[in-house]
Amino acid sequence: MSKVLVFGHKNPDTDTITSAIVYAYLKQQIGEEAEAVRLGDVNNETQFALDKFGFEAPRLISSVVGEADKVILVDHNEFQQSADGIEEVQIAEVIDHHRIANFQTADPLYYRAEPVGCTATILKKIFNENGLDIPANIAGLMLSAIVSDTLLFKSPTCTEQDVKAGEELAKIAGVEIAEYGLAMLKAGADLSDKSLEDLLSLDAKEFQFGEYKSVVAQVNAVDVNDVLNRQEELEILLNKNVAENGLDLFFFVVTDILNNDSTAVAIGQVAEAAAKGFGADLINNRVVLPDVVSRKKQIVPVLTEALK
Repeated sequence: MSKVLVFGHKNPDTDTITSAIVYAYLKQQIGEEAEAVRLGDVNNETQFALDKFGFEAPRLISSVVGEADKVILVDHNEFQQSADGIEEVQIAEVIDHHRIANFQTADPLYYRAEPVGCTATILKKIFNENGLDIPANIAGLMLSAIVSDTLLFKSPTCTEQDVKAGEELAKIAGVEIAEYGLAMLKAGADLSDKSLEDLLSLDAKEFQFGEYKSVVAQVNAVDVNDVLNRQEELEILLNKNVAENGLDLFFFVVTDILNNDSTAVAIGQVAEAAAKGFGADLINNRVVLPDVVSRKKQIVPVLTEALK
């Protein structure tokens, strides 16, 4: 099996899906056999981007065992967020913009992690370094990832590099950033066809905070009450998930994409400690998070410190 598989994390978001497609394309242009695959369902926002720029979703796999000998990870590195069987294959490369945790390999590898808002921003640099032109449809996917991860450049994770890359990619793709970006974000925030079970897994990542096994899930909404008005039913599902998966915390975040703040519903034995990490009290299992929109920069670091 000479082909290398390129994929992002479980419960994939727009950066994960599009970066897998883009990096597999880049690898093919320099003569390597690569295939983009995915580890979960495609969400509404990502499907909007795929439809806009004429792409099919990558093939779905459940495990890398028997699929390939070598893999490339994009938009993640933590093994609990990666493919089943990841320990049994060679990780050839990682292209990421998150913290490094729970990661080790037996062989040397190319590892590129930069403190930018989106994996696509790094991929644009790699295109430039290889002297490769970016086709319009590929540029559209990369722009979509940046818009998604930076909430149209409003997230604190956004850097000047992300803004510059986004502007250049928009020109190549032939779209107007604000108009396209808002339409894509609203498509992702349309929860009308989603059950609460869907929302729990839509963008959920597992983390180890000290000795505590945790899940931090996040959904974007135009009106957070579309979710919070169903809190009683939501808590039943969260408690079930905590019990079945041996979790110490399930931190479910609903982010208002128009007002740029969030509310979390926290369940588990360390839920109160998690809330206090934000300087807040856990009231009715809720934590109000003013001006918080980024899991990577504003939520995970706080929980890491609070639960160490």
